[in-house]
Amino acid sequence: MHFYFNILNLLTVWVMMAQLQQGVPDEKEKTTALKDLLSRIDLDELMKKDEPPLEFPDTLEGFEYRFNEKGQLRHAKTGEPFVFNYREDLHRWNQKRYEALGEIVTKHVYGLLEKECRLKKVTLPEGYGVIVLNPNENYIEVEKTKAQVQLSSDSSDEPAEKRERKDKIQKETKKRRDFYEKYRNPQKEKETMQVYIRDNGSPEEHAIYVWDHFISQSAAENVFFVAHSYGGLAFVELMIQREAEVKNKVTAVALTDSVHNVWHQEAGKTIREWMRENCCNWVSSSEPLDTSVESMLPDCPRVSAGTERHELTSWKSFPSIFKFFSEAMEAKNSSVKPAPTRRSNRIKYDEL
Repeated sequence: MHFYFNILNLLTVWVMMAQLQQGVPDEKEKTTALKDLLSRIDLDELMKKDEPPLEFPDTLEGFEYRFNEKGQLRHAKTGEPFVFNYREDLHRWNQKRYEALGEIVTKHVYGLLEKECRLKKVTLPEGYGVIVLNPNENYIEVEKTKAQVQLSSDSSDEPAEKRERKDKIQKETKKRRDFYEKYRNPQKEKETMQVYIRDNGSPEEHAIYVWDHFISQSAAENVFFVAHSYGGLAFVELMIQREAEVKNKVTAVALTDSVHNVWHQEAGKTIREWMRENCCNWVSSSEPLDTSVESMLPDCPRVSAGTERHELTSWKSFPSIFKFFSEAMEAKNSSVKPAPTRRSNRIKYDEL
């Protein structure tokens, strides 16, 4: 017993001496050690360890939701609006639940458009009577094991410059989406692949495709655009690519909380001048509807949409938009430009 006790004391003294020689680790060493530890952890695997299966109902009833008499989505039992954080600390799972329900709601809205509004849903590339663009649907997801298709962006009969520009746009779009998809859905990142729709691989491409194949070939004498959010950016890109055609065909453009930027998109002077005379942007604002809102960008006038909620700007400004369209059409017939809403108080861009 005495022998072991002496050895234990000797080891204790040796450890203490080693610590004194090495000194206490500084903050830099601690940080390096922490980084090394974190680098050994597979965060994706750790975060989905306790995550339930990504299996959701395919009907509103399965989700226990319904639309009430006002068209509002409400819980069938409680009457409460949709709750995103259905399960605490499971953001990915909540996100996928939200998207699964969103797909059902999308089909419901399509049904209303066909039944109530008597619109006809046509898959591109085909024709439209009344055109409702769908710039957000740029690809389909298919299982990699079943994918035996060649990406349409590889078409060899396209001019090299056009194919290079398209490939660049699609690569940038795919990079952003892949990064986001890996964050929100690590369980499926290796199971599916994105197949881009031919000539519609981005919102900008979609707008140009619909213009080239449908709008420009229509017999309509007065063409009007309502472009919301990113749709405004897509319209400006359309003008850059088809300036003469758009000026000849389009009577007026209503933008709602558009995110376009004539500087970043390098829109020319003639385009900016045309937009000042023929476009108006209803933006989210606490001011009453149609109140002038100043802007430093030299493009179209900006007025309040009468709401601070981005997603409601189109609906809130519809009365003013259609009045703007009527005035534009009358002005076109009489060769007098209209004054969209309260433009007398708007900022004079030429004086900036």
